[in-house]
Amino acid sequence: MADPKGFLTTDREVAETRPVPERLRDWNEVYVPGSLLPIIGKQAGRCMDCGIPFCHNGCPLGNLIPEWNDYAYRGDWATASERLHATNNFPEFTGRLCPAPCEAACVLGINQPAVTIKNVEVTIIDKAWEAGRVTPQPPERLSGKTVAVIGSGPAGLAAAQQLTRAGHTVAVYERADRIGGLLRYGIPEFKMEKRHINRRIEQMRAEGTRFRTGVEVGRDITAKDLRKRYDAVVIAAGATTARDLPVPGRELKGIHQAMEYLPLANKVQEGDFVAPPITAEGKHVVVIGGGDTGADCVGTAHRQGAASVTQLEIMPRPGEERAPHQPWPTFPMLYKVTSAHEEGGERVYSVSTTRFEGDEDGNVQWLHLVEVEFVDGKLVQKEGTERRIPAQLVTLAMGFTGTDRENGLVEQFGLELDPRGNIARDAEYATNVPGVFVAGDAGRGQSLIVWAIAEGRAAARGVDRLLTGGHSDLPYPIRPTDRALTA
Repeated sequence: MADPKGFLTTDREVAETRPVPERLRDWNEVYVPGSLLPIIGKQAGRCMDCGIPFCHNGCPLGNLIPEWNDYAYRGDWATASERLHATNNFPEFTGRLCPAPCEAACVLGINQPAVTIKNVEVTIIDKAWEAGRVTPQPPERLSGKTVAVIGSGPAGLAAAQQLTRAGHTVAVYERADRIGGLLRYGIPEFKMEKRHINRRIEQMRAEGTRFRTGVEVGRDITAKDLRKRYDAVVIAAGATTARDLPVPGRELKGIHQAMEYLPLANKVQEGDFVAPPITAEGKHVVVIGGGDTGADCVGTAHRQGAASVTQLEIMPRPGEERAPHQPWPTFPMLYKVTSAHEEGGERVYSVSTTRFEGDEDGNVQWLHLVEVEFVDGKLVQKEGTERRIPAQLVTLAMGFTGTDRENGLVEQFGLELDPRGNIARDAEYATNVPGVFVAGDAGRGQSLIVWAIAEGRAAARGVDRLLTGGHSDLPYPIRPTDRALTA
């Protein structure tokens, strides 16, 4: 146990964010550089080293949280990094982007603010990079087997790194022009600067992983050709089919899916554009969807100089305390104020969009909405609550319904789907097609980054078992049916 009295004597402190007027002038991460280091030792000391560490169950990666909390408290950053990497390929990603279900499951969180697990994690890995401790780990020998990984998001990268280190020759296929998937083009720079992805890619290249960008499987290369070239295939293409909003006026100009809008802002930061083709500058912006993707749109619109930003959510506003049906240690739905919400804008709950209204040139100008409420378990409109709000740019951030069906990947492989429209797989992450596996959102549905990395690691074990004739030393953190405490 790090500090036997730490949870009694030390209050919770989290990373300090830069002032809003300052951070709205740039796209850098919102946190004050170095603000965690003076406090993180004491924060790690709040960990109680529980007899049953429920934080392990809250995290699908099975992170050894009490262990690296102890090493961080003692200032043994090298061992803390080793323990962190034992279960997580990319802790600098999760330490910045994960909503921290581990903290929701923290035993201290029963009656006190939970341990700042996420902040400790990101401090450990940032110090490891600074000290040069994150180095390539190439395999001692090659197996002679080849694997294609389709998709370079967190699931695909985790599977690729695990299989490369196991000695297989791995090529990652990405249809975008850069590696990273939604980490690259879906996550704004102010949440995670892309230098973190770039240096992991360089580590993976040095280990032997090969990358093929600008290649869409199903269009640029067929499934048949891919199966001929490789001994196994891992599909980690994500759940990129966005949920649409079929209401009158949807065809008006200025209404875009979030994943049409956000990547363009990231491409400006990559140097591809001087200004984004779709911008919020000077416009009244409405974001439909109250989740993390919606918040990303809010923060992006602020930085582009929107005249106003309004975020709509059809569900009621969550409470600030756990609801009775979401007891500890489950992951509760709570009212959350992200860094983007700190920066301004209005959030409106319990409303549904009824139609869009445009000008004579076909540009959206107004959004009509109505308040809704639950009656007998169903959402119904409240009479007399209709109104309209200005909307010159609308982004749809209502989630995703499954993997892409338009590029032919599912049909060309002959993959079976589960009842939810995801690619079906067995306990080894194998699909109905021999030698073809699936990991991440493509098989699980839209989920968290920790689940994606955990599934990538687990699927890699299934592939390794196939290629080695039944044995694998790779970890198996979760089964495809696991829901743990984050369901």
